[in-house]
Amino acid sequence: MSEPRRLLPLLGTRRHGSRTAMTCLYRCGNACDHPAPNRSDNPYFADLVDAEVTRRGVVRAGAAGALVLGVGGAPAGTTPAAAAPAAPQGTAAPGGSPVPPGFGDFTAPARHTGSGALTFRPIPPNRLDSLVVPNGYDHSVLIRWGDPVLPDAPGFDLGRQTAARQSKQFGYNNDYVGVLPLDRQGRRALLVVNHEYTNEDLMFPGFTTFEAMSVEQVRVTMAAHGMSVVEIERVDGTGRWRVVTRGRRPYNRRVTAHQTRFDLTGPAAGSPWLRTAADQRGRVVVGTLNNCAGGTTPWGTVLSGEENFNQYFVGGDQVPAQDQPRLARYGITTTARYPTGSRRWERADERFDLSKHPNEANRFGWIVEIDPFDPESRPRKHTALGRFKHEGANVIVARSGHVVAYMGDDERFDYLYKFVSDRKYRSGDSWAARRHNLSLLESGTLYVARLGQTSAGEIDGSGRLPSDGAFDGRGEWIRLVSGDRSYVDGMTAAEVLVFTRLAADRVGATKMDRPEDVEPSLRTGKVYVALTNNSERGAAGKPAADEANPRVGNRHGQILELVEDAGDNTARTFGWSLPIVCGDPADPSTYFAGYDKAKVSPISCPDNVAFDAAGNLWISTDGNALGSNDGLFATAVEGPERGHLKQFLTVPIGAETCGPLITGDNRSVFVAVQHPGELPGASVDAPASTWPDGDVAKPGVVVAWRLDGGPIGS
Repeated sequence: MSEPRRLLPLLGTRRHGSRTAMTCLYRCGNACDHPAPNRSDNPYFADLVDAEVTRRGVVRAGAAGALVLGVGGAPAGTTPAAAAPAAPQGTAAPGGSPVPPGFGDFTAPARHTGSGALTFRPIPPNRLDSLVVPNGYDHSVLIRWGDPVLPDAPGFDLGRQTAARQSKQFGYNNDYVGVLPLDRQGRRALLVVNHEYTNEDLMFPGFTTFEAMSVEQVRVTMAAHGMSVVEIERVDGTGRWRVVTRGRRPYNRRVTAHQTRFDLTGPAAGSPWLRTAADQRGRVVVGTLNNCAGGTTPWGTVLSGEENFNQYFVGGDQVPAQDQPRLARYGITTTARYPTGSRRWERADERFDLSKHPNEANRFGWIVEIDPFDPESRPRKHTALGRFKHEGANVIVARSGHVVAYMGDDERFDYLYKFVSDRKYRSGDSWAARRHNLSLLESGTLYVARLGQTSAGEIDGSGRLPSDGAFDGRGEWIRLVSGDRSYVDGMTAAEVLVFTRLAADRVGATKMDRPEDVEPSLRTGKVYVALTNNSERGAAGKPAADEANPRVGNRHGQILELVEDAGDNTARTFGWSLPIVCGDPADPSTYFAGYDKAKVSPISCPDNVAFDAAGNLWISTDGNALGSNDGLFATAVEGPERGHLKQFLTVPIGAETCGPLITGDNRSVFVAVQHPGELPGASVDAPASTWPDGDVAKPGVVVAWRLDGGPIGS
């Protein structure tokens, strides 16, 4: 790795930044072909008295989000959050479903395993149509599109898909991956996965246009959206897992866009903007759309973020004129009946026609909570967490006991948010405690971030470090709404929550380069944000580069580290810095926490982040603008190895790396391989990828493990 380096060439022309044109069409409705929805002229830096961010460790009482599979205890330097309640074996959940013993072991950080040093040899960038892991590791496909989820699901038949069949099978384009233990021995677990979007070119033989699709095919795509809950088991005590294919499998479940009902909770539930002809009370929504990343709560539920929901609606031009600016702020076309690449879902369900149902779009863009342990329960959409293009939400328990959720709005020039619950997390192993905790996200205070700079005058858009040697500064959380009280002039609390983007515009939040996944470290309490890219940064009429977003035409993205003051996740102020500015290490505009760049792997377009039991940061990528396949990377964030980034795996050609998740015992890495073969001109009949089965491309979830049974990475 110490030989002379050169800039990696771009392999092929990509019309939409770092993604292919096909991915942009299907994933976000060609968002890059339209102006960024944020056209506000709010200042994006506060007049703060800026100071260098202090680089001290943070001590806090508890944090949640790691999983323990077969390992107990806490790593040095942390105090684990109180475990969620466990029920005796054979007891029943409120909905009547059996609850396994030890289902509360989600929050306790795993015992420190090994030195924490990342000892695997990094794999090189490549364009292979396969999943590649380092020497000494292996991997297998856990589940793929079309595999049975419900016990009575039919086998997958590419030419005979129906909505009824797909509603029982694993959905398309898996993104978030959660693994929740079913026993204390780490032998059984529930896999919970989001299904973000569909690609009709790669799903239906002979596909030509959306308009030519049959109504039944449209319903198939609706059924392929949503979420899956699947029981899995460990293989022979190794780090490998497989889907359980026998027995009752009482927890297995499909959540879809066309059938599953969701309750709306929180202050905006029932508001006029959420009422429709079919739901005149504004409290029950059918379906969930474009579910991207997510998070696991301390009480054993999964949060899922509704992201690019705008692309499913037509008829925005016929909505009353006074409502059109609000729709446009969320990326919904208001100048034509059909947006570019319209999926034409209104042919199967007229609620997607805004000319007939103008409020239906307001019922999407929320954080969804699902209880995998109660398959009869109705999932919920939490209005208290605000409405925008949620990448996901990750929850920790603050020192005070309040629950804090961090969230990013995945759009160019949009914002970073956090939510602090009104009520405190309740420990203990009673059902009363769990019922209490299930309500924590229904009321609280929603904030948006404003970042200040220490070296504003030195930021020229080139990515050159300022003279103090760091991109860093101070920041504050601006209060938007607390319960039924609005802190935004001219907007009610319900308005703030339904039209959160407009509220954040008014208070002068900092415009970021696509804030996606936001994850706290269980070992230090520091929070890490994946800022994926922003090709419009510094363009004419667009916000200029700043210290948190230091490059114009930002193709590669950066990682932001946020340190809440006094280690208190409920604090109103924080320090921030950029430990990683992504790209080819040979490019002088990149930065890897000061580590020798001749020894690090090139990385582009960070998307999701996760932590292993040793506290290392793992980063998955989406749309590698360096031309090679996307992958999964890892680096220490503390100590002398901080910034020593290594590539752990690559996904097949045309795919994005999603998830990721490292189990609490550090023995398994789960990743979702999304949209393999999604390249211009690809189709079922002429696939660009044949992963994983050698026929047509199928999105799927993969698990990787060390052959000698040791901890991943170290």
